[in-house]
Amino acid sequence: MTESFGALLRECRDAAGLSMGELARRVNYSKGYLSKIENELKPPNPTMAKLCDHALDADGRLIEAARAARTLDRRQVLAAGTMVGLALAGGPRPVLDESVLDGMRASFENLRALGMVTSPVVVLESLRAQANTVVALAAENPEPIRSRLLLLGGRIAEYTGWMCQEAGDEPGALAWTRRASELALAGGDREIESYAFVREAGLALYRQDPKSTIDLARQARRVGRPSARTLGMALRREAQGHAIAGDRDACERAMDRAAELLDQSTSDGVMFPVLGSTAPDPIGLARGWALCDLGHAAEAAAILDLELTRLAPSARRNRARFGARRSLAHALAGEIDQSCLTLAETLDDAAQVDSATVRMDLRDLARTLGRWRGHRTVREISPSLSRVLHRH
Repeated sequence: MTESFGALLRECRDAAGLSMGELARRVNYSKGYLSKIENELKPPNPTMAKLCDHALDADGRLIEAARAARTLDRRQVLAAGTMVGLALAGGPRPVLDESVLDGMRASFENLRALGMVTSPVVVLESLRAQANTVVALAAENPEPIRSRLLLLGGRIAEYTGWMCQEAGDEPGALAWTRRASELALAGGDREIESYAFVREAGLALYRQDPKSTIDLARQARRVGRPSARTLGMALRREAQGHAIAGDRDACERAMDRAAELLDQSTSDGVMFPVLGSTAPDPIGLARGWALCDLGHAAEAAAILDLELTRLAPSARRNRARFGARRSLAHALAGEIDQSCLTLAETLDDAAQVDSATVRMDLRDLARTLGRWRGHRTVREISPSLSRVLHRH
């Protein structure tokens, strides 16, 4: 290659007539980070290269340049894993067999189950340590165990990103999501490469940024090798982006297609933990959520009333998330007593899972109920709602 990635990025950006700030806005990376890439202070990563290539109409040149500059193969990731392993414990570890790998996966599944019912701070340190340990072990094991460890590490990193988001740490969520993509690629799986954009679209959704939500969700369908499930989850997120933009027709089209794809999908959880929502009907829940964003509050409340009955008592994080949205929908529809009644059922779950994203809806709900502060049921529920909101 005759020129560096940074030089090529600058050349393409200049040709497109974009400032560094405008490019940063379009690709959802910070201006400072892109500046370091252009000035060769940091190496490019595949996700950033794909986004820039698309934003600058570079016809694949930036993707190829990134591949040449920073090949994300096993050697690079495993070298980093070796350093982590040396820091975690002295000396080499024995070669693992399938039973040990199954045990490590079971350990991760236990952490995921715990993450459904408690605060993210309870599981985050364990998740970070497990991800680092799995990558370190991959450096010391032959195939096929090596690739299996890297793929498991990718799933752990992806879930760690979600828990960072739930803890209110958006930079951490982005960093772990992108690390998940790198680990999965090193292990030969391009599914997480696609799903990482679904996760980033979720961050944009909570920022109430419809354009970025839609663009990132569409990017998820264009990169990697997305399964029907990941395509469905991407369309589900795109539909939510259309909802906050106020476009019901586009929302419904995307949601209907998402439902078709998820019906066609098969779980990849036989060998590795499944990606994304584990709710029985993630499309039904998302429809209710989206209708609330579209201003169809009564319709949203009716759907969420039904969908909440399908969630297991152990799914406390989902129950808190969609329970808060259900109570908000009832309040926006003017059903104040029903809003307070359903909120009373949700607050214990919300307190237990300690979710930054759930608190966003609860704050909206508190503002809405504040218009009826003299109402008896509002007066009764307000102290409990305030305690959950002010725990931090």
